[in-house]
This record gives sequence, C-alpha cells and structure tokens, in this order.
Amino acid sequence: MREIDLGKLNLRTDLIIDDFKDEETLKKINYKRKDINKEIVVEELVIDEKSSHITNKVPGLYKSISFKDITDSTNFNLVEKTFTNTLISFFEELDIKENYSCLVIGLGNVKSTPDALGPKTVEQIIVTHHILNLGSLEEGYRDTSILIPGVTGTTGIETKDIIYGVKELVKPDFLIVIDALKTSKTSRINQTIQISNSGIAPGSGVGNTRSALTKETLNTPVITIGVPTIIDSVTIVIDTLNYILKKISYDKDNINNPRNKIAITKDYENYNKELTNDEKEKILGLIGTLDEESLKSLLNEVLNPLDYNFMVTPKEIDFLIDKLSALLSSGINKALHKIKRQN
Repeated sequence: MREIDLGKLNLRTDLIIDDFKDEETLKKINYKRKDINKEIVVEELVIDEKSSHITNKVPGLYKSISFKDITDSTNFNLVEKTFTNTLISFFEELDIKENYSCLVIGLGNVKSTPDALGPKTVEQIIVTHHILNLGSLEEGYRDTSILIPGVTGTTGIETKDIIYGVKELVKPDFLIVIDALKTSKTSRINQTIQISNSGIAPGSGVGNTRSALTKETLNTPVITIGVPTIIDSVTIVIDTLNYILKKISYDKDNINNPRNKIAITKDYENYNKELTNDEKEKILGLIGTLDEESLKSLLNEVLNPLDYNFMVTPKEIDFLIDKLSALLSSGINKALHKIKRQN
C-alpha cells in the first residue's frame, strides 16, 4: 500500500490511555492500575522527560478513571467517591496545600451540549472568594473562584488571554480547568475521567486548537479534568469492523457453549482471540487484512475530503452531561473543601 502522510489526518485523541495498548509500551513508562471493582478502574501514568521522547507525549502526571455506568445512584456514588479520592491524591502528589486558593475554569460552549461539560460543572462549584471581602471563611472551606470564559468564536477574544487576565486579578495559587475531550475508543465515550497536570489546548478535540493552557503559559500550576464526549466517524467504523471480527471469533470458539443458547447478551467486547488473516479476508475482503493504522489512513483519506468524518455523540448526551457535570462538581467541591463525603 502506498505511503500516506499521517500528519494531514486527524488521528488524535485527548486521552493518554488510548495511545498505550501493549505491555511493552507500558513497561517504558511509570504505569499503575487499581481495580475498584469489575467496572471501575483507576490508571496512572507518569511521563518524565525520558519517556516523553519515547512516547511523544507531554511530560506530566496522568490519572484516568474508567467506568461503565453512572445512571443509577449506586454506580454514580461509587464513581463520584473514586473521582474525589483520586483528585485528593492528585493534590497531595502535586503538593497542593489545603490553604491554597483555586480558580476553577469551565471551557466550552454551553450552547453545544457535548461541549457544555465545563460550563455546567463550574456552575455547581462552591465559590468563596467574594466572602473574603466581608471577613474570613468558615473552617474547612478554601478560597475558590470560578470562570466561564466562553469560546473565541463567540467572544472574539483568545480564551487564554481571558483566563490570564482574570488570573492576574484574582491571583490563585493553582487552576483547575474542565473541558470536554475527544477519544479514539467508542467504549470510552462518557465513561472515562482524565486528570492531568500537563495542560490543555481549548478546542483541540475538534481540530480547532487555541493557545495552550499550561503552567508555563499561565505562570500558575494547572490541573485539567476532562471527559470524552465526542468521537469521529472513522473511529466508529473501525470499532464496528473490529467488533464484527470479535463476535465471529467468539461465536466460532463458543458454538457448543450451552450458555450462549440462552444468553441475551454476549461478552465479546474484550475477547482477544483473533481470527487468522485468511479468515479476516474471507469476512471483510482486503479491508480485513489491513492493520489499524492503515485502516485509519484509508478511511480518513476517503471521508475527510467529503467532510463526512463527523464528530458524533450519543443520543442521550443531554442526560449524560447533566449527570457528569453533577459528578465532577461534587467531587471537586469535596476535594477543595472539607465537605462531608458519602459512605
């Protein structure tokens, strides 16, 4: 197959764990994993200067919380507790003291539901900065202020410049920036929370990157929190083809399993026994013989010139953004202030 310039194609993801798939790569970096239960997993990656050259990733501390569902109260509370504890440990590892002041920033466009995670989360943050003008804060509460800068397309002002200007007036000891992200895995849509101190570029998920928000550009420590809410058509097509092959491989190996005859659902999503190249070619033709990068390149080359590589979000996105913003705001409030936690 002829060489394709991958630099021209949008193959990116905002989630660092999307890019590390094999054990050999994980051995090169500082990786830890903790299973809270069968559905909630916390993963930690530390990218230093050495591993940054190997992985081509920005140095920093990254923590990801993966989960399956937050639509019922039991799951919601467990994921919220996990997020709160993870954020508190993040503060400790970055030496964020209890008396440090914080500016919480919600990036995104509140008029676009998949992009409204940041603003909707920040609207629910407990703010205390103005109370300092009247006296001291009640014990257990931190000096906290919020900002929803909007997007450059509606304000006409670079988002970083708005944040920098407010930061210079408020002078917080650190920033928390919340934004909607993009993923390259269908299974991670609205099901992963990423926390990092590597900074973020507003609009990067949809290829409309603005000036980066980092410790270096803002002269203040930055903690970013994000959830992937969109995915592109190319990724959905690739995942669909992979699931077809997984299902056929699973059915082939479990054809005599009596449980499959009565099972309503089949757990083939994580089935790792691959079909042979000959079997893949019989099912999908030449497409079945391409490796993932070649398939991505081909699909991007087909769809991008037609502007058909759409950014897609689930049909329940309104409900999910409300749940996610409530979860994030609750966790951030409990991490910033000494608020009673749920058992």
